[in-house]
Amino acid sequence: MRDLRSLPKGHLHLHFELGMRPATLADLAASAGIPTPRTSGFTEFAGFSDVIGGILPVFRRPADFERLVDEMVSDAADEGIVYLEPSFWPYAHLGVFGSAEAAWETVLARSEQAGARYGVTVRWMAAVDRVYDSPEQAVEVARMALGHADRGVVGLGLHNDENGWPPEPFAAAFRLAREGGLLSTPHAGELDGPESVRGAIETLGADRLQHGIRAIEDPALVDELLDRATCLDVCPTSNLLLSVVPSMAAHPLPALLRAGVRCSINADDPLLFGPTCLEEYELCRRELGLSDEDLAACARSSVLAGAAPEPVRTAALAGIDAWLATLATPAPLTAPATPAPLAAG
Repeated sequence: MRDLRSLPKGHLHLHFELGMRPATLADLAASAGIPTPRTSGFTEFAGFSDVIGGILPVFRRPADFERLVDEMVSDAADEGIVYLEPSFWPYAHLGVFGSAEAAWETVLARSEQAGARYGVTVRWMAAVDRVYDSPEQAVEVARMALGHADRGVVGLGLHNDENGWPPEPFAAAFRLAREGGLLSTPHAGELDGPESVRGAIETLGADRLQHGIRAIEDPALVDELLDRATCLDVCPTSNLLLSVVPSMAAHPLPALLRAGVRCSINADDPLLFGPTCLEEYELCRRELGLSDEDLAACARSSVLAGAAPEPVRTAALAGIDAWLATLATPAPLTAPATPAPLAAG
């Protein structure tokens, strides 16, 4: 089988703090003098949010974030990721940095250094929290994102619980971001159904949707995604563990690909869900039956739907074509027999 580690790919749906290594979580907790927070035990979004709330107190110093950036980019390089676009909502860390501006300065400076060291192009998505940010605050988030566009902030996202928090009130922030050249990359079609997808693409002008898989429930909406060439940043294990799908076998990613919808494969929160981006590709091959052609198509979408510079796109697309042109090597069905000794004479 073709080695998925050598398939050039982008990672477009990764929440920065929740991409950390489990060992790093334990180290930071020990340094903070608190027990290592739990990272499991949830079956739905409310419990998942509680787990996140228990993790955030481990961050005590700007150096903790610099360590996370270094490890995130190193891990990406090891997985064959050539373009990385994590999301960040710095307002949870004002006690560490004093301001969102200082938080952005820290992660942007460190990611530029780490990207050069490990050969990964890193850009960032500024997050709006639909539960905690008012529409007016969302406009300020968009302005701050635009103020750092020359340093690597390329998109505006919309995070947290979709139920009861529709996308439409945040239209002004996303209009400002789009007019300034940022990508519109909101969450939709995860916890809420097709109506959240429609609101995100029609009101927020979404270039990509984080998740978006519940569009499959509305055939006309699937057609609209095709017409708009909207990419869905899909996270299969996250969808299973948060009960968005009842089983991995029921995941709509294969059906979306068959319909022609552009999809990328992502990890979302590997600290909490387990698989890395590379392991999600392997899972999609093993459990969803995606062919190497399907996986290469997802890798192409992950390169084209982000804000990777043109030379990075060109090299990655050539690498994907070369990967697909390489003959897969099947594993031997049985061990080769040991030749019998020749008879004398």
